[in-house]
Amino acid sequence: MLGRLRALADPARLEGMARYGIGGAETLGVTVAELRALAKELGRSHELAAGLWDSGVHEARILASLVEEPAAVTERQLDEWAAGLDSWDVCDQVCQNLVRHTPFAWSRALEWSARPEPFVKRAGFAVMAGLAVADERSDDDRFEPFLRAVAERADDHRPIVRKGASWALRQIGKRSPGLRARAVETARQLRAGGRGARWVGADALRELERRPAGT
Repeated sequence: MLGRLRALADPARLEGMARYGIGGAETLGVTVAELRALAKELGRSHELAAGLWDSGVHEARILASLVEEPAAVTERQLDEWAAGLDSWDVCDQVCQNLVRHTPFAWSRALEWSARPEPFVKRAGFAVMAGLAVADERSDDDRFEPFLRAVAERADDHRPIVRKGASWALRQIGKRSPGLRARAVETARQLRAGGRGARWVGADALRELERRPAGT
């Protein structure tokens, strides 16, 4: 499978990817659209996903998140994958393609967002954002622990973390009018905090005060 990925490689894309902080130890320059097409062809496979992830290749890890079987994933595997994250885009792809679809999504969001490692902490916020968009069954109160977590953990000087916190807060606020009011309140509280918290609060308010929930 790595041979097929290398055949799609385009080194000319690497410079542009690097400008946006995209890339890991080995990056090939394969687009996400190409990876999604390949994943559709391959279908789901827990064994294949494990091999792709263990390769350490940037695009192989994104492909792993696309072909993995959510029902076959364990908490230990998710924690191991999170610990191995080395790029914000792989982090976000893994969270949106896989983690949010597992039974462990809610617990991982809260546990990871409390961790000190930047990509693990961002992953926690990314899962919150994904659940806010995709979980159609949960009521507003279920997102209250996420709002508290953002309020407590957003004061972080690292851009990839604070952007993740803002993303989570904005997506939660867009679920409903009630959550929008709670998210706006959280954002305003953050503006009175430390430097990282102030950035998150201001960034979230720019969107939350402009666009009412449900529109």
